[in-house]
Amino acid sequence: MRSNPIPTALTAVLVLLAAGGAAVSLSAAAGIAGWREANPPAGPGAMAPSLTASGKDGKDLLLTWLEPLPAKAGAKAEEDRKAYALRFSRLRYGQWSAPVTVASGDNFFANWADFPAVAQAPDGSLAAHWLAKTGDDTYAYGIFLARSTDGGATWQPAGMLHNDRVPAEHGFVSWLTQPGGLRAFWLDGRETAKKGPMALRTGLVGKAAGAEELLDPRVCDCCQTDAALTSDGPIVAFRDRSDKEVRDIYVIRKTAKGWSQPTPVHADNWQIPGCPVNGPAIAASGRQVAVAWFTAAPPSPKVQIAFSKDGGATFGRPVLIDGDKPLGRVDLVLDRSGEAIVSWLALEGKGAAVRLRRASPQGKAGAPVAVAATGAARSSGFPRTVLSGDRLYLAWVEDGNPSKLRVASLAPGTAVR
Repeated sequence: MRSNPIPTALTAVLVLLAAGGAAVSLSAAAGIAGWREANPPAGPGAMAPSLTASGKDGKDLLLTWLEPLPAKAGAKAEEDRKAYALRFSRLRYGQWSAPVTVASGDNFFANWADFPAVAQAPDGSLAAHWLAKTGDDTYAYGIFLARSTDGGATWQPAGMLHNDRVPAEHGFVSWLTQPGGLRAFWLDGRETAKKGPMALRTGLVGKAAGAEELLDPRVCDCCQTDAALTSDGPIVAFRDRSDKEVRDIYVIRKTAKGWSQPTPVHADNWQIPGCPVNGPAIAASGRQVAVAWFTAAPPSPKVQIAFSKDGGATFGRPVLIDGDKPLGRVDLVLDRSGEAIVSWLALEGKGAAVRLRRASPQGKAGAPVAVAATGAARSSGFPRTVLSGDRLYLAWVEDGNPSKLRVASLAPGTAVR
């Protein structure tokens, strides 16, 4: 593990963050240790960013976000005034394309933790999903799809991801590109309408959603899923839920014999009566798999990472990423060396900071680096990271009234060591 000292300028930013919690502007942070601004063409109040690498060489970057629309004329109640658009833009050769509206409406379920995303199929077509209301209950919403065959310039509705139409919660989708098409994983609440548990399901998506499969009939209600493709096949990470309300991180793998049974990444034994809204992140290269997650199991909250050498069948002892007031909201990438770069939110002064830290499969971790300031409230959402070409990209919501969507990048080896 590289252990180069943090550059002096970056140390100054860390001191500012720790001292007063004052927001460090992107312009101040962007020139430090190789960071570059790459702000997208998102409007005021944009939220829920999601990043995807695209193109044959992975050098294109696809970004989706939710953007509030102007208030409807004559609306009095605040809730009646809210409408949103799912927006899309592509970063190519350092320039964002003009934003395109994938879908819009006043029935959107716009949530800080359950965000839309876009995925690219092997044939080059794009699929996007978002959440929209399907009933009067607060959490009665479904997962809607759109498809583009011209690189995102135009979009056509493609129905719903799930085959039921029960007015209950469906969401927390993760996408996986695999040979033959796209695979989606999601939390499915059709049984909750009958006082049953939340479930984890998966299905293949082409021009429309195909057949789906039940993977786990009882999982945590509102924690994100994440998926990766190993040389052995797909693997999905999620927060499970036992009969005794232990909600630890589990994985399920697709093997030659079919889907495996759910297995724990690590026994944190976090017993909590409600959902913490804090899902895991997973990345894979060949048979190497890394899973990062947040837990508040005693004695204190922490962010951890664990590695697997056998496609996720077993995991080694967790490596501590942060035990200093972390909020979680993790993301994760593997670089070309097989080391992981983890992103997460942590309390800093009166607000919060987006932190990065490198960890190796050998159990070593570099110094944590605070790279951007934001708020600690739910509205700050979940920072997202992706490797595109030779750069690590980070998208996050900068706190403010209105908030702003920010994107910045760095060469992975320049600052996170």
